[in-house]
Amino acid sequence: MSFPWPPAILSAFEIARTSEAPLSERLRIVADVVASQFPEFTQIAEAFVARLDLAKAGETAPHLGEPMPPFILPDQNGRLIKLEELLERAPVVVAFHRGHWCPYCQLNMTALAEVDGRTKPAQIVAVSPETQHYTQLLKEESGACFPFLTDIGAAYALSLNLAIWIDQKFSHAIAASGCDVPLYNGTQSWILPIPAVFVVRQDGTIAARHIDPDYRQRMETDWLLRSVAEIL
Repeated sequence: MSFPWPPAILSAFEIARTSEAPLSERLRIVADVVASQFPEFTQIAEAFVARLDLAKAGETAPHLGEPMPPFILPDQNGRLIKLEELLERAPVVVAFHRGHWCPYCQLNMTALAEVDGRTKPAQIVAVSPETQHYTQLLKEESGACFPFLTDIGAAYALSLNLAIWIDQKFSHAIAASGCDVPLYNGTQSWILPIPAVFVVRQDGTIAARHIDPDYRQRMETDWLLRSVAEIL
């Protein structure tokens, strides 16, 4: 494992990664350890999430039945991936995450990799602001076969009203934990996407979505599988 986490988090992550519990329970394993071992960090994170909730962050992102805005983004190998071309073949699951440095994102991507074969012929794509070196790293670590796309500067997430600025207090706490997010993203800004999943029909409209400003919460894979099955 090549992620910059303290030993307590790494240990909790390994337990969660190998668990057969639902994704929400696996995420909670890590969240509980962070809360008990790093209370100051948790307090800062909770305050940040509370402000996002108050601002209703993510609520103006595309809704059910609306068109999913198109994208052209490079994958982990530098190949340009177009949403339009993907939809010509099958429905698409677009999963936004923060990056390889986030244990919740790692668990999320691992869970998606576990059910990828059961979503076929629908196609999963993961989207983050990280550069290709780090998207390739997360793809390998999660065991995923689907592409990991780079949204430079979170520009696509911004266009969907999904991008948020990480304030100075929270960004300092993340950096102090050993995560150099500006390095991973190739920019000095602290703009990240709200973790989100969109299930897109072949006509380009949104069949299901999950958006939660609390980065510790993700779409359950059972819900994802049901949503995909309904449009196949």
